[in-house]
Parts: sequence; C-alpha cells; structure tokens
Amino acid sequence: MKKRPSIFHVIWRILIAFFSLTCCWTIAFFFMNYLYRHFHYVPPIYVRELINFHIGLFMMGAVIQLLAKIGRWRDKQMEFFHLMKKSIEQITNGDFNVKLEAVSVNSPFYELAESINRMARELNEMEQMRQEFVSNVSHEIQSPLTSIIGFAHALKNEKLSAEQRAHYLHIIETESKRLSKLSDNLLKLTSLESDHHPYEPKRYRLDQQLKNIVLACEPQWLEKELEMDISLEKTEITADKDLLDQVWMNLLHNSIKFTPKYGTISIQLGKSDSKVHVIISDTGIGMSEEEKMHMFERFYKADRSRNRTGGGNGLGLAIVKKIVSMHNGDIKVETEKGKGTAITVSIPAGE
Repeated sequence: MKKRPSIFHVIWRILIAFFSLTCCWTIAFFFMNYLYRHFHYVPPIYVRELINFHIGLFMMGAVIQLLAKIGRWRDKQMEFFHLMKKSIEQITNGDFNVKLEAVSVNSPFYELAESINRMARELNEMEQMRQEFVSNVSHEIQSPLTSIIGFAHALKNEKLSAEQRAHYLHIIETESKRLSKLSDNLLKLTSLESDHHPYEPKRYRLDQQLKNIVLACEPQWLEKELEMDISLEKTEITADKDLLDQVWMNLLHNSIKFTPKYGTISIQLGKSDSKVHVIISDTGIGMSEEEKMHMFERFYKADRSRNRTGGGNGLGLAIVKKIVSMHNGDIKVETEKGKGTAITVSIPAGE
C-alpha cells in the first residue's frame, strides 16, 4: 500500500511548480523583448502577453520533461545498483547463478554488468571444478582404503594359510602404494598449478636424458618383451631437467602399460625451427576420439579396468600437460583404437 504524501510535501511541490513557471515566464518575457528590439517591432500588449504565456508554458513543459527523464534515469540507476548489490550478496553467499539482464547495451553500466556476469560464470565453473575434484579425490582414496580395511580385517582370521596371508599382505602393500602415489601426484599437480613451483632451466643433453629414462624403465619393458626402437639425434636444450624427467617417465610408462606383450615402442628425437620434437609411439591399444579429447583431464581414465590394475590415478597426463605448458611447448596426439598411439612433445630448444 502506497503512503500518501504529507501536506508539507504537497505545498513544497506547489511552490516548486510556481517558482518554475515564474522563471520560465520571466525568461520568455526578456527573450521576446530582446527580439522585439532587434527587429524593431512591438506588437500590442495582449499579443505580447499571449506570446509570453505560450512560450513560458512551452518552456515549463520542456523543463518538466527534462526533470522526468532525469528522474527516470535516476530510478534506473537506483534499480541497477539494487540489482548489483543483490547479485554481489548472492556471490558472497556462494550462489554463483547470477545474471544481470536489466541493462541495455547503450547503458554506461553495461560493461560493469557484463563484468559481474562474467565473474559469476567463472566462479560457478571454478566451484563445479572444485566439487568434481573433491568427488574424484574422494573416490580415488576410498577404493584403496576399502581394500586395505577389508583385507586387514581378513588377516585377523587365524585359520588363514601362510599363502593366503601373504597374498592379502601383498594386496594391502599394493593399495598403500597406490594411495602414496595418488598423494604424491596431487601435491605435485597442486604445486605445478601454483605460481611458486621452482622452475630452474639449464643447458643439458636431451638425448642423454631420454636414454637414461629408457634404461630406468628396462625392467618393465623387458618383462613384456617389448621391442624398443630408439632414434635420438644429439640435442642440447635449455629446460628444467627434473620437470622434463617426469614428462618422459610418465609418457614411457603409459606406452609400456598399454602395449601388449611383444609390441613395439619407438622414441625419436629431432630438431626443427628452433624447437625440439620428441615422439613416443607404440603399437598399443590406442584410443577413440572421445578418449583422446579428455586424456589430459585430471582423473580421466580411458580404460578404467586396466588403469585400476596398473595402479594409475588419472593424474600423470595432467602433470605432463602442465609441465609442457610451463616450457611454452605443445603436445600433439595421434591415435587409433586398436592400432596404437603417437605423442609428439615440442618445446623450444632455448639458448
């Protein structure tokens, strides 16, 4: 229910209207007198008063229209400020489903409204990513914990044979290693995504680094009797050696993991256009286009059953992608389901 204006407000409005009309009529009077003198023509008094009255009335109408426009503009301003205040309060309370729509493109506040909308969208995306991240971490932790608790409980059975007891202990040890690796990768990825991770580039032989990685993985590829096709051109590079160690180790481990027995893994190193190119290819199980699109996402696993037995947690390739980006490089993936995968890492050689 609207509140009725008080007598004081009514009188005040009448006085303002009277004052405005007086001012407009006075302006009209002096303006017309100036014109009469300028053109040396003075009409009769009645005509002069009539002209002054109409011009004053017209000016009064123009002033009223102007004041009304200013009032409407002020009301729109206040409406926008109220909407903006409400939107910011929503965002402060954790509700990021905010969109300011009551602003036209020509409004001086359009860019401000768009900035608030963009901030809300980005915060909403970050919140969804955070929830998904927490959900994925919880899932990855819960699985090995369930196994550890289950088999630890089973070990309490005194009737277990020595062979069964050793088997259960082996599973507990494997799952504990999975948990440790998950924790290590999470800390590593978090550190890489911060602005404080140490980045210490130095000049070194990349071909020698790749040879050392292949030799470090020798037990794994010998166990599966894989053929290693190595072609490494003598190459020097300026980069963070420790970080790139993780890149080559992760990529080679993946190739070994997903290549069947008696398969082939190829590692080639070359240089062109001030960049070095490392190509690690295999004759493994390959990926579909959909799997390829998501392969660098955190916790994504193309083959979950195989990854589970291999102890993977879906963070290795996310770490690879981040380290390559830190070196201003890029990764190209060529793959076909059932025929293998070739990953090309290209990074600047530096000076």
